[in-house]
Amino acid sequence: MTALQPLPDPIRLTVDCMGGDHGPRVTLPACQAFLAKHPQAELILVGRAEALAPARAWPRCHVVEAAEVVEMDDPLEVALRKKRDSSMRVAIQQLRPKEPQALVAHACVSAGNTGALWAVAKFVLKTLEGVDRPAIAAVMPNRRGRFTTVLDLGANVDSTAENLLQFAFMGSALVAAVEGIEEPSVGLLNIGEEAIKGSETIKRAAELLREAAAAGQLNFHGNVEGNDIYKGTTDLVVCDGFVGNVLLKTSEGLAGMMGDFIKDEFSRNGLSKLAALVAMPVLKRFKRRVDPRRFNGAALLGLRGLVFKSHGSADAVAFENALARAYDAARNRLLDRVQDRIVATLQAAGNTSPVATAE
Repeated sequence: MTALQPLPDPIRLTVDCMGGDHGPRVTLPACQAFLAKHPQAELILVGRAEALAPARAWPRCHVVEAAEVVEMDDPLEVALRKKRDSSMRVAIQQLRPKEPQALVAHACVSAGNTGALWAVAKFVLKTLEGVDRPAIAAVMPNRRGRFTTVLDLGANVDSTAENLLQFAFMGSALVAAVEGIEEPSVGLLNIGEEAIKGSETIKRAAELLREAAAAGQLNFHGNVEGNDIYKGTTDLVVCDGFVGNVLLKTSEGLAGMMGDFIKDEFSRNGLSKLAALVAMPVLKRFKRRVDPRRFNGAALLGLRGLVFKSHGSADAVAFENALARAYDAARNRLLDRVQDRIVATLQAAGNTSPVATAE
């Protein structure tokens, strides 16, 4: 596989400033903080004119107006067919602008409705050749002080074995681009490490992954269990979107519970409060390690453009982290890396690989 050099600056991100639970109250401060830390970056801010008025004077910023907003509870039909001038759709369109003189963005970030973002992005950008279904990939903290990348986290709830193989290729490209690990280890999420365990789909996926590993296309570790994600057993974990979404929401709930626990202990009297004071440095370090804001920003992989999904309830710190992840992915040419891995696999298999014939 040809080594890819990072893209030269400036890296330009397009931002759906109206999406999410908080809209411009969060996205604009996050964009300002991001620009301060990335002096070579540029932003295309998309949203209603009055909401983006303060940003018109910012350096390295371009404002594109959009009259409509995809609400968090909008049905897909509304987002896809009725709100054609939504900030979400217009932001995605900046990745492939129709006007020859328009600025081209390298990646898009939105905190909007996940289902709507997935549907609109797939409609506007289309999928890469050889990819049947885009997948959502995000990172989770592990004991090694790093992150484990997991996909799919909810784009698909009935993935086939061939889909899971595609996810492994796309996820490997993501880890290589963002984490700098050229041959990341891949684990297949299962109910046990043994090859005989799991559904027929999982067993078939494991066979395909072993074949890809034997052909030198992947660094497949084998089956892993849920606790391996937090151990950091592998760099990447592949799973069905239904399982992945449950895993993600459970992890977020545990992180929130830790914050509540610390507050509760400080509200107590006597020995409990004293014990909490003594343990506070450790508790704070642990809370920071599992803080969902640190690993905000999920990649929608398999599209003909880079789209990153921020959590809808993200604050400015979390949204800034999503911008930073999108910037790193674009600069390290994630889109080219995904395409190269898929194309190389198809060529190696004489265009008869399961990657090309899923479903």
